[in-house]
Amino acid sequence: MTGQQLEFFLGTHHPAWLASAPVPLFVSDRRLRGYKRLPRAVVSWALDSGGFTELSQHGSWDNGPTPAQYIARIARYYHETGRLQWAAPQDWMCEPWIIAKTGLTIAEHHRRTVANFLELRDLAVAAGLPKDLIRPVLQGWEVEHYLQCADLYADAGVDLTTAPLVGLGSVCRRQGTDTAGQIIAALHAIGITRLHGFGFKVQGLARYASLLTSADSLAWSYTARRRPPLPGCTTHINCANCPRFAYQWHRTHIAPILARQAPTCLQLQLFTHPAGVAA
Repeated sequence: MTGQQLEFFLGTHHPAWLASAPVPLFVSDRRLRGYKRLPRAVVSWALDSGGFTELSQHGSWDNGPTPAQYIARIARYYHETGRLQWAAPQDWMCEPWIIAKTGLTIAEHHRRTVANFLELRDLAVAAGLPKDLIRPVLQGWEVEHYLQCADLYADAGVDLTTAPLVGLGSVCRRQGTDTAGQIIAALHAIGITRLHGFGFKVQGLARYASLLTSADSLAWSYTARRRPPLPGCTTHINCANCPRFAYQWHRTHIAPILARQAPTCLQLQLFTHPAGVAA
């Protein structure tokens, strides 16, 4: 299989970086929503809905924006900040600890994820935004869960095989494992090949970059928080919010992966659907 050319979005807590960053950024709505005056982007960027924080803290979206409020903010970012490539929906993650927090089933998380995408898509069109600005996200934990979620999109008339991009949720803590590879391979086997890996760290990107269309990561901040500041960084106790550290991390760890883009050694035929699921 020929590898895809990966686009990488550097995660940041600071929307102001949009005005000066040398690389594409991944910014959360939770960070942007309080800005009275938005930065004007000089790079392309993607918007995270902040769903993991909402569900891990509150167990629901009840404390977050309504779909109409979220779309209104996306419209503002699209027009005032500019260069917004796409926005994530208000999806429902399926990590076991999130399921325990919400008290719902994976099937219900799937239903709510798909329903929210459909609602946001319609609201976006009504607001005059591009119809594909909101990107569908697949959620699950085991391989079969992602395939079930894909089936639910198909039942709703959404063809994920032709979508410009499909988010792959709930894998950020497992991307260095064979399970993550099996999930990606199973989706490729049914024609869903333009995937975005949420929260992919260096190890996961090194293994699966050629099977992803794009990915994002804030891992640099986690790393910096546990190290002394860089020489010359005298205004902070660590570089967890330091653009100098972030861009250096990107040059050291991400740029080589983007340059290399070697075909993955993952054998897709080992994880076909439905036989691969039964195995």
